[in-house]
Amino acid sequence: MTVEQPTRRKFYILITNALGAAIAAAFAIPAALYLLVKPKNAEGGDWVEVAELEQLKVGKPEEIRYNRKRIDGWQKLVEKATTWVVRTDQDKVVAFTPSCTHLGCAYHWEDSDKKFICPCHTSMFSADGKVLQGPASRPLDRYVSKVEGGKVLIGTQIEKSAG
Repeated sequence: MTVEQPTRRKFYILITNALGAAIAAAFAIPAALYLLVKPKNAEGGDWVEVAELEQLKVGKPEEIRYNRKRIDGWQKLVEKATTWVVRTDQDKVVAFTPSCTHLGCAYHWEDSDKKFICPCHTSMFSADGKVLQGPASRPLDRYVSKVEGGKVLIGTQIEKSAG
């Protein structure tokens, strides 16, 4: 049995392959982490405080502007957002998305008529979000909402209305 002596050529090939593998790993590991690992939300969950419960009147919709924190990849963004909040009871609220369910236009509350009106295509909705007049075929979409400690909180998730 003869043992083959290492040559300079084999040594250089081994070093070149090892360096190539190290460079490939240096690119592949961060890319895999970026694609496969979801960044942790350090902001405290998916709930956003939008208003004090005591500032809302029962049955009267209020347009609330607030800042929503969102994570896009590894970047943390603060976006301005809007919701329509209706206090339905002493300790219950409903939060509607600001877009009409017909074509996504912005609607507004008409206090004299006691209804939401979309000026683009004349859809009308009641204070509980139900369609009063088309062309919208389904009620207004809602944010998940709750009241905790006298504060109105809405979730990032949208409940699509059936209809």
